[in-house]
Amino acid sequence: MDFTVLTLFPELIGSFFEHGMISRGIEKNLITGHCINIRDFSCDRHNTVDDRPYGGGSGMIMKIEPLQAAILHAKKRTPESQVILMTPQGNKFNQDKAHELAVKNKGLIFVCGRYEGIDERIYNRLVDEEMSIGDYVMTGGELASMVIIDSIARLIPGVLGSLESFQSDSFTGDRLEYAQYTRPEEFEGLTVPDTLLSGNHEKIRLWRKKSSLQRTFLKRPDLFIKSELTTDEKKILKQWCRELETFVRE
Repeated sequence: MDFTVLTLFPELIGSFFEHGMISRGIEKNLITGHCINIRDFSCDRHNTVDDRPYGGGSGMIMKIEPLQAAILHAKKRTPESQVILMTPQGNKFNQDKAHELAVKNKGLIFVCGRYEGIDERIYNRLVDEEMSIGDYVMTGGELASMVIIDSIARLIPGVLGSLESFQSDSFTGDRLEYAQYTRPEEFEGLTVPDTLLSGNHEKIRLWRKKSSLQRTFLKRPDLFIKSELTTDEKKILKQWCRELETFVRE
């Protein structure tokens, strides 16, 4: 998978590509990361990339010429890449979308806006999809693009080093991840559940399944609407309800 980010602040993206999981994926040649400075494609000696909006108003608007030139330059290097514009009005990014992008694309080009927005004409010419990471406004699209790249990259086989790592992540299968513990076994009176210390893999699997369902029920019950409960999940939740009834009676 090839990730290319078009930005006015390449140092932000460059640092992102140089650390952690992303850096390891690049070193293994499983993914590639490129950063293009939109300002390099400006049309004057002052490297101007913005101008006043027609019709008046506050702030500045990113100009179409440097944006188009930067996108065309990126597309020339990776013609099959999908162009994604980071914008609050875009489609909401989620785990399902991460899987879709990871499977269907060989490359992604992220266009990061700044100022009060970008010239509307760029949407119709070169953008394949507008995308948002939430219903709030940020200074620019750089952080949002990094969030999406991180989420997709971990789904690329070999990047995490373990298939199980992302299969048990939150939102995989529309359920939150189970509770996790590590040493010490006891901390200020709080202990690790006995099942996790038992060495019985089947009991541990069932405990984690129950923990995942409990967390989803308590913290994100809306996720149950997205997919029906399996027979095993219904059995686990019914048992949990019986345990709660017993606890209340006592």
